[in-house]
Amino acid sequence: MLPMSGSSRRQRRVGVAYVLFVHCLLTMLMVFAAIVPTRADQPNQENAIPGFAELQDAGALVGEIRVIVDDIFDLNDPKEDNALFRLANKLHIRTRPGVIRRMILFKSGEPVSVRLLAETERLLRSNRFLYDVSIRPVAYHDGTVDIEVKTRDTWSLYPGVGFKRSGGENSVSLSLREENLLGTGTSLSIKNSSDVDRSGTEYQIAQNHAFGGWTSIKYSYAILDDGENQSFNLARPFYALDTRWAAGLSLLKDNRIESVYNAGEISTQYRHRRESAQTYGGWSEGLIDGWTRRYSVGLTYQDDTYEIEPDLVPPPELPSDQKLVAPFIRYEVIEDNYLMLKNRDQIERPEYFAMGFQSTVQLGRSLTALGSSREVWLYSGSVSDGFELRSNQTLLMSGSLSGQYGNGMGEHNLFSGSMRYYAPHSKRALFYVGASGDFVKNPDVSDLLTLGGDNGLRGYPLRYQSGDRRALLTLEERIYTDWYPFRLFRVGGAVFFDVGRAWGGENVNTVNPGWLSDVGFGLRILSARSAFGNVWHADVAFPMNPDSSIESVQFLFTGKYSY
Repeated sequence: MLPMSGSSRRQRRVGVAYVLFVHCLLTMLMVFAAIVPTRADQPNQENAIPGFAELQDAGALVGEIRVIVDDIFDLNDPKEDNALFRLANKLHIRTRPGVIRRMILFKSGEPVSVRLLAETERLLRSNRFLYDVSIRPVAYHDGTVDIEVKTRDTWSLYPGVGFKRSGGENSVSLSLREENLLGTGTSLSIKNSSDVDRSGTEYQIAQNHAFGGWTSIKYSYAILDDGENQSFNLARPFYALDTRWAAGLSLLKDNRIESVYNAGEISTQYRHRRESAQTYGGWSEGLIDGWTRRYSVGLTYQDDTYEIEPDLVPPPELPSDQKLVAPFIRYEVIEDNYLMLKNRDQIERPEYFAMGFQSTVQLGRSLTALGSSREVWLYSGSVSDGFELRSNQTLLMSGSLSGQYGNGMGEHNLFSGSMRYYAPHSKRALFYVGASGDFVKNPDVSDLLTLGGDNGLRGYPLRYQSGDRRALLTLEERIYTDWYPFRLFRVGGAVFFDVGRAWGGENVNTVNPGWLSDVGFGLRILSARSAFGNVWHADVAFPMNPDSSIESVQFLFTGKYSY
């Protein structure tokens, strides 16, 4: 690490003082929220209907399945019974009950299964157009139980202007998006955006339950100022743990200018054209003794070409053109172990964490007889697991690798690992640790790893460092308040410290090549009643060892799916 000047040390002390002040402020807010009296919940009346676990033990059968789809706002709640919310309910088209029925994994006449009930709720909650889900028994007679599946919609139409600032650069967008067109679960959007890399317009349509089942269809087309992008996906996936077969087809055509950054500035650029396709079929024996094993075979096609673009500074060496056509086999194993928690990556929303062991391995071989430019082994694999520690602490770990092997040596190999640790110390506060590391072997210029304000090091310009190795550590104190303004937003905050580095290879940041760190604080606002459910981040970050070109205070405003 480079020695700090007196000015840098003063900036660091100022940054630390800011963080301590905001940390104290957030802590006081949390304490105040905890001691302010709130309306007590009414005591539940005794229910004569047994719970699902008792019904399962008694061998009860599923009777009538009643699907109830509620509007966005509950007008029976005095806090939501106002003119604006009544108008929103009137304008909104509720999800069709048939859309919900297609996602229910249990059927009338089958034995009650607590596992299927829990998995159904998990699948329903994964839909962004649903705000809440409850599944409960409503009548029990002659060994048969009637079940009510009740959902509440979100506001699914989003016309708006978007703004994002990270790494010292701004991105803007103008979009019109509908996540639940006419209550069918169909997503339709048009988006015009401009960022540091390119600007253009993207059109997209998607339906995850086509043809009355689990077939998903998605098509997108983007017209960009440096090229275009088209993609199409058609799949009947392994949608549940006990699903017995799956099949799919995906197509991609992409043409764009790729930029290589050094010290936050574009150093070289080149054109990258890619065409790819994949088709596969898979089968499984279903869920056996808490484990699901899946087997797939398929064929992949990928054609990458690279060109020098006129009037742009090219890299010293372009990546090599390559066409690979490869049959492959894939094996996947999943342990049925999921944990529902609140106040982790969202605010007051149920979150599901995969706590069981999961792994996927894929192996293919490109063949010149099928049109490949060369014969190599193509491999990829991933593994993850979760651990429940004492005092409701949670540890999630994952790792992956991918690459090619040919001519007796490994080529373009990428290794990645990460961990997330959540340690709640009250109902509305926790300490979070995130760590990740990556290593790429024999990289082309297109494979370089970058680190900066756009991907974890919040006090620095985007893609500030690059190399064939990357490491990042994030520490956060997270506060989740019970402030619920207008019954539309959930509010929280965070104090954070980031430290990381990208190094190695031929594109090292020579201005500031060492370990970098920053401290800061920010506000978190969850759009609770919209299908887009983003967590908006408004952060102030202070780089602790900047060079002279970096501002002493960085302001970031981004929308993410998590805290």
